This record gives sequence, C-alpha cells and structure tokens, in this order.
Amino acid sequence: MATSLSVERKVFADRIGRIEVSATMAVAAEAARLRAAGVNLVDFGAGEPHFPTPKHIKDAAIKAIEENFTRYTVVPGIPDLRKAIVDRHACDFGSDYGVDEAIFTTGEKLALFNAIQIMVEHGDEVILPVPYWVSFKDIIQYAGGKVVFLETEEAQSFRITAAAIEAKITPQTKAIILNSPSNPAGNVIDGADLERIVRVAHERGIYLILDECYVYLNYESKPVSAGSFGWAKEHMVVLGSLSKTYAMTGWRAGYALGPKHVIANLSKLQSQQTSNATSFVQKGAIAALAGSQQCVEEFRAEFKLLRDYMIAALKTIPGVTCTVPAGAFYVYPNVGAYVGKGGTKSATELATKMLHEGRVVVVPGEAFGTREHVRLSYPVTRESIDEGVKRMREFLLNL
Repeated sequence: MATSLSVERKVFADRIGRIEVSATMAVAAEAARLRAAGVNLVDFGAGEPHFPTPKHIKDAAIKAIEENFTRYTVVPGIPDLRKAIVDRHACDFGSDYGVDEAIFTTGEKLALFNAIQIMVEHGDEVILPVPYWVSFKDIIQYAGGKVVFLETEEAQSFRITAAAIEAKITPQTKAIILNSPSNPAGNVIDGADLERIVRVAHERGIYLILDECYVYLNYESKPVSAGSFGWAKEHMVVLGSLSKTYAMTGWRAGYALGPKHVIANLSKLQSQQTSNATSFVQKGAIAALAGSQQCVEEFRAEFKLLRDYMIAALKTIPGVTCTVPAGAFYVYPNVGAYVGKGGTKSATELATKMLHEGRVVVVPGEAFGTREHVRLSYPVTRESIDEGVKRMREFLLNL
C-alpha cells in the first residue's frame, strides 16, 4: 500500500505577517477606485509635488536613451553619478563623503529598507519618534527589530530632543531613526538639537539612520544635514531622495551616504535585488544634482506659500487645530473634536467616511502613530485647497 510522503506546509513566512500594506498606498488605491467609478474627489493624500520634472532633467534622460545608455551599470551607480551625489551634498552641507561612500538606489525607500536589513538583528531596538512616516515601523519589524516609540508633544510642535532620546536608550539599542523635516507633521529638528542627538548616538556607538528626503524643503531656517557632522560619520547613514526635491517621484531616484563598509554591504544586498537602478534615470539624476538648482528654490518658495494658504483655510473649520509645519509639504491637523461623531470611533473611520461621503482624500493619523490626526498633502492648486477644505468643513460640521 502506497504511503503519502506529502507534508502540509504553510505558504507564507512569518516575516510577511509583521508588516501591513502601506497606508498611503492603500488610500491611493481606494481613491483611484472611486475615481474610476466617476466620483469627483479632492486629493490631499498623495505625497508628491504637483510640478512636472524640470526640462533639463528630462532632456538628460531622453538623450541617454537616444544614445543607447540602456544597459546594466555597476550596482551602486555609475561613478559620475556617485560623484554628483557627494559633490552636491558637500556643496550644500559641508560634508566630506567619497564616491565609495555613496550608493544610488531605486528610490530612497529601498536605501532605507536595505539599511535596516543589514544593520538590525532580531531583538535589536530601534528608537522611532512619533509621529513617524508609515513605513519605518513596518520595515523595522520586518527585519525582526523591536520598535521603541518616542512620544512627542503636539504643543511643542513635536520637538525631538537629545534628552528625550537618551532616556529611551538601553543596552539593546542598535539605531535611531530621524526624519527631518518630517512626514507627516513637517516638524524640523533644530540644528543645535540635531548636533546633540548625533553626539549622544556617536558616543554610545549607536547608529543614526537619517531620512533627509525633505531636507531642502525647510521653510524657517537654512537646511541642515546631519552628514555635516563628519566627526560622527562612522555611526551615521544619511538617506536622500531626488523625488521631492526635483519633482522626480516616478523616476525612483534615491541614495545613501555612509561609511565604506556600510555602503559596501548595501551594495551587496542590492546586487541580489534590483542590481543597478535604471541606467537612464542615473543620467537624469546627474543633471538634477550637478545642474542649476534654481528649480529647487522655486519649488520651495511655492510650497511655503501653499503651506500658509492651507493653514489659513484649515482655521475656518471649528474645532480643528494644526501646528504650523516648518518643512516638507504636509499639514497634520488634529481632528479629535470630531472623532466619535457620526458613528466614527477613530481617525481611520473618520478618514474613510470623509473619503466616501465628503469626497476628500486624507490619510488617517493611526498610520503615523497618533489617534486624533489626519495628514493632508498640499502640493495642489489653491482652487483645490479651497474646494477640499470647504468639503471637509461641511462634512465635519454635519457629522
């Protein structure tokens, strides 16, 4: 009689259960579904500039294609591109990185994901200020790390200090993640606070993973990068993005700067994933980084005007309060006065109801670690801000 040797095995690895679908992507997908059904929406959900990519950047990529620069490149990016990355950073922030201390990636998110994968072991603790960008928590957990949340005060504009971080450090602390200017609240770490945080981490041998995606979108002071503190380079990984700075979100263009051994291991891991980032995107990135920065100044000026316009509009909604973001291009209003009304029990339920009934796209605060907020992205027309806030006001007042 034949004996079956088949064994029923589970399909999915445990690690996939440690993460969730990106909340911002989930909101975007539902909004797209409603639009396809003919629903007119005002979209404050998308985290991307409304400007087109500047012409000189597009022209460089087109030229690369026409000249058949479409083959594989070395994994960390062509040398000219890595030189453009370190030169741009040195020019703007006074840093001192070499070409072999830089890697170009398929978007900054890949650089972040890989940095955490090569550094965080099971049981390692990673300090994460709240509110946080949606992907930080999940990527840490995917690597097997333990997230140590650092609560901040809305009344203090979500300020992050060295003393608060130091109080969270334990013998298991492996890394600290900082995002300044931040997504979702737009808070900026003061230069003096940042230097003290860098010193605390460096003296304890703890790595700082610095998400500087919005570093050029600082409206209140001169942009500051932790990469300028060269004395602590061995304990820092600086992550950068061309997506927001140059309106290149769909190009998937990011990078990391760090010690040679860290970059070597990022390249090693990337060699088994994407290999090189798209070849002609690399040529466009060189044009962005090495070319005129006038577009960056123009974008920042317009974003600041839109921030002020959005803040003024939100003040017309009774019961809604909002810190004034010092950077990035989001506002993070507190809508706690309305959570619990209209059958809602959370900001997520409120945002869902606002999408389907108020026809306004926002991202709920639970995705960022808070319960009474929603995130609005304001790179849209002023007419869209007027209409969207009007719809929000009518929706909330009629709950």
